[in-house]
Amino acid sequence: MPILALVIIGAAAGFLATRFMRLQTDVPTTIVIGVAGALLGGLVLRVLITVTGFAAGFLGAVIGAGALIWLWRIYFSR
Repeated sequence: MPILALVIIGAAAGFLATRFMRLQTDVPTTIVIGVAGALLGGLVLRVLITVTGFAAGFLGAVIGAGALIWLWRIYFSR
């Protein structure tokens, strides 16, 4: 079932991409373009989510540490 969904979504994506880029192709080429684009786009999106997830976690850790230092200075460093 996932392969069938990939082909259907890839065909639709390939159709839209070939129309946006004004490229005239036959149906099999359009499907291949769409499926390959879906695979490439999915890979890039997963990498971005992974990197952004790491960066967001790191930023959250820095903000949390800064908040603890701020609280320490206000309440405990006297």
